[in-house]
Amino acid sequence: MAKYFDVHPDNPQARSIRQVVDVLREDGLIAYPTDSCFALGCRMGNKDGLDRIREIRHLDDRHHFTLMCRDFAQIGQFVQLNNASFRLVKASTPGPYTFILPATREVPRRLLHPKKKTVGVRIPEHVVTQALLAELGEPLVSSTLLLPGQDEPMTMGWEIKEALDHQVDAVVDSGEGCGVEPTTVIDLSDGEPEILRVGAGDTARFE
Repeated sequence: MAKYFDVHPDNPQARSIRQVVDVLREDGLIAYPTDSCFALGCRMGNKDGLDRIREIRHLDDRHHFTLMCRDFAQIGQFVQLNNASFRLVKASTPGPYTFILPATREVPRRLLHPKKKTVGVRIPEHVVTQALLAELGEPLVSSTLLLPGQDEPMTMGWEIKEALDHQVDAVVDSGEGCGVEPTTVIDLSDGEPEILRVGAGDTARFE
């Protein structure tokens, strides 16, 4: 059964955050809130966690995983940014955007798109997510919690606990502080912005 953490949306309890990160460090898989919607997350080196995300969401090997990063400096460790991409990403973060970019060697091969060698990155504007990232000290490999056959992500922690009780190790609930719409996804890997998914983030600056 998954552990359930009820975390304050504005002042997350340090003890709860540490306990969730302990689950992650023990190669656990968590469901957690972000500013766009709930996500599944694990550490970069957690191969079993990645396999479980693929299994839960029925994903193939062409799916772009996202590295949920604490800040812009952390993004720079894991993706290659030219001047134009740098300006666009900097102007749009933190916020509900995921950017697809060429990965650096810091990113494990199993996270990369098999042909493009790209990965998604984003900086969330969510107090609880930021607290988790600060305590963990590295990005969270993430994927939107959208189950097969569903048109919209689940937005209630208890509902996620009920549905995924035996598939994840922890559910983090911060009440109604979670967003309800997936991120806008922008592919910057070929130089020019390409909008792959219109979501919570305004697309005007990429058009």
